[in-house]
Amino acid sequence: MANTVTKEISYEDLKALLGKSQNLLLVDVRSQEEVDKGRIPGSISIPLNTVQAAFTMESEEFKAKYGVTKPPLDTTELVFHCQLGRRGAVATSKAFELGYLNARNYTGAYKEWSEKEGK
Repeated sequence: MANTVTKEISYEDLKALLGKSQNLLLVDVRSQEEVDKGRIPGSISIPLNTVQAAFTMESEEFKAKYGVTKPPLDTTELVFHCQLGRRGAVATSKAFELGYLNARNYTGAYKEWSEKEGK
């Protein structure tokens, strides 16, 4: 049952991390159509069905494709989110299985973010 553990992050904690961290990788796992309607500033789009492939890429390939450095396995600053929270949890579990033991899901997701940010 250990691989069903999903670490979570709140809106307040995510907002604080976005404000102070240079290393935070915020991954939006929604579809491109959803991302086009609005996104959390600083997030990168890696649709859920490509998360496993993305996080098993070599670092150079990841950087070339996504324009950011692939995080080390021990990073504490890898956060996934979707529209409502479910796909973010799936992505976080996938990352966990790949060795990212500190990956977290922003459970409030884009829905909460857009409500709180008024966008």
